[in-house]
Amino acid sequence: MKLCILMGSPRKDGNTIKLVKTFIEEIKVNKGECDLIWLYDKHIKPCIGCRNCQKDWTNFGCRFKDDMGEIFNKVFECDVIILATPIYSWYCTPPMKSALDRLVYGMNKYYGEEKGPSLWRGKELAILTTCGYRPENGADIFEEGMKRYCKHSQLNYLGMLVERDLGYDTIFITDDKIEKAKSFARKIISHA
Repeated sequence: MKLCILMGSPRKDGNTIKLVKTFIEEIKVNKGECDLIWLYDKHIKPCIGCRNCQKDWTNFGCRFKDDMGEIFNKVFECDVIILATPIYSWYCTPPMKSALDRLVYGMNKYYGEEKGPSLWRGKELAILTTCGYRPENGADIFEEGMKRYCKHSQLNYLGMLVERDLGYDTIFITDDKIEKAKSFARKIISHA
């Protein structure tokens, strides 16, 4: 099984990557492959809704020549998409939102003169996130948005692991969080 992890954190040593590293280790132990893409390192223009991507149903077709073409290819080639992001103001970070907007148009050929196919139909998607609020008040809106995104795109939603950061003077990554990340990885692998 091949996973594509879209990393929405700006911090290379932050809470989200600490959780993701444990997740990746467990995926590899179970013979899975992971591509980790740091979205803050990529040049991703926001979608402008021009529908240029709707003209050709065989490829991404976006008018912008930025790093989204490469990301599209990685997502297209994988079995499972993992959205790894801290939650800022109840939603994902800006580069994650831009990537999601570009993918929903480039992968779903629904918006042209004729309704076309979903190029990523049947792929699986899961969320791995961190937030400062209690999960039910911090990551719930993002999760609901992604459930709708999956339904619209004909993706299979596998669930969300969300871990809370209790503040700057606390240790984020604990044995409990490590075990939850490993368990979540095994759950994802079991769907292969």
